[in-house]
Amino acid sequence: MITFNTIRDMARSFPGTEESTSYGTPAIKVAKKLMLRLHNKEDAIVVLLNSVEEQQALMERDPMTFYITDHYAGYPAVLVRPTIPEAEFRDLMELAWRRVARKKDLEAYEP
Repeated sequence: MITFNTIRDMARSFPGTEESTSYGTPAIKVAKKLMLRLHNKEDAIVVLLNSVEEQQALMERDPMTFYITDHYAGYPAVLVRPTIPEAEFRDLMELAWRRVARKKDLEAYEP
């Protein structure tokens, strides 16, 4: 089960990440740009994506893990249930990080 402690530990491997808050919930940002956060009502993690098409593909592939509420319809983000395997969440986190990472952070990253 993914907890914010797990997320915090994973985020440390991505240069430039910082723990913050968003809508009163724990969040991870890069240069003040939101990457992901805990949802304030759902038992889920909000992960920002590159496109709505990416959102739709994730939900079609695994609707038990990835979903949205009406609020996120048409917005490039997905809700992720904390039951997602850690390795899969880390891959998703890397995509979210790459979306907001600065050039110097990308250059410093060594997977």
